[in-house]
Amino acid sequence: MDESDETATELVDDIETGGLGTAVIASIGSVALALYFYYVRGDKQRGQFVGLWPTTILAVASYFKLEEIKQKLDELSE
Repeated sequence: MDESDETATELVDDIETGGLGTAVIASIGSVALALYFYYVRGDKQRGQFVGLWPTTILAVASYFKLEEIKQKLDELSE
């Protein structure tokens, strides 16, 4: 195993595995809320608006996870 493989292994061990879990739960809740507004309450405009939230939630969570990975890589390379 060479040095880059060891660095990758250390990085994988250091990164928290549950980082996106909260965002996924929030996204699923948002989809459920959008369906509720759209079909149950009949407020189609609000249902469509809330239906746009999951992609934003997941994008922000992914950005923060990538920043965490970048910091870990910078720490390991020093």
